[in-house]
Amino acid sequence: MRTRRDFLKRFGTFGAAGAAAHLTRFGLMSAQAQSNSSYKALVCIFMFGGNDANNMIVPMSATGYSGYQGVRGGLALPQGVLLPVAAQNNTAYGLHPRLLNLRNLYGQGKVAMIFNVGTLVRPTTKQDYQSGMQLPRNLYSHSDQQSQWQTCNPTVSGGTGWGGRTNDVVAPNTPFAPGVSVSGNSALLNGTITTGVNISPGSNFGLDSFGSRAAMDARFAALQQILTFDTGVQLIGSAEGVLSGAIQSAQSINQALSSGTPLATVFPGTGLGQQLAQVAKIIQVRSALGMDRQIFFASFGGFDTHSNLIQDQDPLMQQLDGAMGAFQTALAELGVEQNVVTFTESEFNRTGNASATAGSDHAWGGHQFVMGAPVHGGEAYGTFPTMALQGPSDVSDRGVWLPTTSLDQFAATMASWFGVSDAGLMTVFPNLPNFTTPKMAFL
Repeated sequence: MRTRRDFLKRFGTFGAAGAAAHLTRFGLMSAQAQSNSSYKALVCIFMFGGNDANNMIVPMSATGYSGYQGVRGGLALPQGVLLPVAAQNNTAYGLHPRLLNLRNLYGQGKVAMIFNVGTLVRPTTKQDYQSGMQLPRNLYSHSDQQSQWQTCNPTVSGGTGWGGRTNDVVAPNTPFAPGVSVSGNSALLNGTITTGVNISPGSNFGLDSFGSRAAMDARFAALQQILTFDTGVQLIGSAEGVLSGAIQSAQSINQALSSGTPLATVFPGTGLGQQLAQVAKIIQVRSALGMDRQIFFASFGGFDTHSNLIQDQDPLMQQLDGAMGAFQTALAELGVEQNVVTFTESEFNRTGNASATAGSDHAWGGHQFVMGAPVHGGEAYGTFPTMALQGPSDVSDRGVWLPTTSLDQFAATMASWFGVSDAGLMTVFPNLPNFTTPKMAFL
């Protein structure tokens, strides 16, 4: 028996109506649709729940680690287990002990650390914060900050995503939707012209069959008759056209994916590992899809660590590291290392000091990774916070770090590499003109 929810979920694998709108508007995919000699892709990995970046990247100098240990107390990782890296004039830092692949890629110059990034309306000081200057709305709310990290619109609810607006500028007329989520619906990919398409890892894109082949053929023929029936109602006709295009397009997408050869790279069996494996397969068949620009969205959760931080974050960091390491290996196998940039996001960092249950609570500025051959890696960008409770970086008394790099600057740097002009950046990121340095140097 199949419930209505199952039926709708399976229809959801069409990849949202927006994808069909693209395909009915611009025609089905063709391997000759456009050259991909200049192919570029951005891959977002979103860590839902608010990743505790304080234990992901740790200061390792004598004074730095002492400050970290004083703030974190029982949450401090032992200095001896951290993976040492150097940045910013050989200042010592340590990565979480599970981030072995990222540490190695950092040493190869393919990973950069971006310090203390957060949502901001404009450059903000601690005094500004205390005086009530305009701040991102609902700063410590999961849903609001998850939305803002995907939209770069910190003062209003909802809106288009910064990835979608980037695609509006760079890839408005592609044969297939330039935004692809392998993790459900994503606000990041929604533009005014372009929209995102959802593909479930390991599944066919389109209708799943059930029962006998003859019965399924009969169902499909009946559906086609319904979709081609002229009701005379414009709204219904438009919906039928979108769904009909989606069905035809699904066949083409499956054909494109079936043209790829199995990858030698072994991906972890984790949720994120399988999502990035799917991204690699789609990148492999970019020519069959006729794509020159693509933005991907992957995600995993579990980062809302109000308790048992050290124990609960450990497997999450292992999942992140294993998936990112395998993905970069796959890109090398496909010969597209120079064409893809992968980056992390999370709605906020967590408090420097501990909660009553050995966890940490909602905070603000945190650290991110950017990975790829185009990255000026083996280095850190931005300003590491002063780890002192009620110190110059703390807007509370618990270690809530005031961001020194805005999300706009972080994202605009990648959008610029992707092909958005300097003038176009001001349209994609409306608050970017508030910052005197709109782009960073990691790309």
